[in-house]
Amino acid sequence: MDTIFSLWVERTALEMADAVIAVSHGTKQDILHHFRIAEEKIKVIHNGIDPMEYKKQSSTDALRRYGVDPSKPFVLFVGRITRQKGIIHLVRAIQYFDSDFQVVLCAGAPDTVEIAAEMEAAVKEVSASRAGVIWIPEMLDKQSVIEFYSHAAVFCCPSIYEPFGIINLEAMACDTAVVASAVGGIPEVVEDGETGILVPVQQMPESPFTPLSPRKFERDLAAAVNRLMADKGMRERFAKAGRQRAEQFFSWAAIAKETQTLYQQLVSQH
Repeated sequence: MDTIFSLWVERTALEMADAVIAVSHGTKQDILHHFRIAEEKIKVIHNGIDPMEYKKQSSTDALRRYGVDPSKPFVLFVGRITRQKGIIHLVRAIQYFDSDFQVVLCAGAPDTVEIAAEMEAAVKEVSASRAGVIWIPEMLDKQSVIEFYSHAAVFCCPSIYEPFGIINLEAMACDTAVVASAVGGIPEVVEDGETGILVPVQQMPESPFTPLSPRKFERDLAAAVNRLMADKGMRERFAKAGRQRAEQFFSWAAIAKETQTLYQQLVSQH
């Protein structure tokens, strides 16, 4: 009963609001689909980061602490172990990765006992046939995560559903090229062919956290990762452009200015 009441309150608040802020155009479409809200009332204002906090670090202490060799390139994932984050598909894609780089999975906080067991089994299976897979089964502190972002050759975000995908923005701010799925708000953050490579993924209509063709998605992820890992010049171009994009469009200063403008408009209307 409490859950039903909470949902009713949330729906009522949204539908009565003078304006609703959506963190991406993808989220805006979700709101339009699920709520009776006039489209002109929904304003897209992206999430942001502090680019002075999220920036390339030289320290490798966290890498060494968790058994990552700083002298060898690695692909990085950071996030929770959930269906929507697509982590299981990334682990299954590792079998198609080239063998000359490390794969670092900073993945913790599983949603369920079942997906925790599935993750453990998948990592064990791929590790039996490929060296250099390092799973850190915990959510790291921010400074350690920034260090991992800073030294990764490629950051990979395999999400099946993502309203915004701030982890891609954090990686870009730390001068790291990105491979990400082209879902939700991610294409608004990662520019395909400019700051990273976007991988299409079709979802099953009756199961939104499940790809229509999981094996194709996994092979496509691996192909994008291999392509970027094999081209240092491309990685460097993407990394530089990603940092510039993060500073220009997604700093808290830019986001705060957009938010202030919206509130000023609402006040003037009343």
